[in-house]
Amino acid sequence: MTTARQVSCPSCGQRHLYTTQNPYRPFCSERCKLIDLGAWAEERYRVPVTAPLDPDFDDLID
Repeated sequence: MTTARQVSCPSCGQRHLYTTQNPYRPFCSERCKLIDLGAWAEERYRVPVTAPLDPDFDDLID
């Protein structure tokens, strides 16, 4: 038998059980899941990009 572990919600930080009974996991609620989805839709999550070092690509940099 495995025990459910407590995790922090990525959206609000509230501790909750990470179990299959929670359809919103890893979030604690539908609200937190939708907040995160909205952040993705608004492109608030970004991967940092570094400028290329090749001088042939200098014209592509603003």
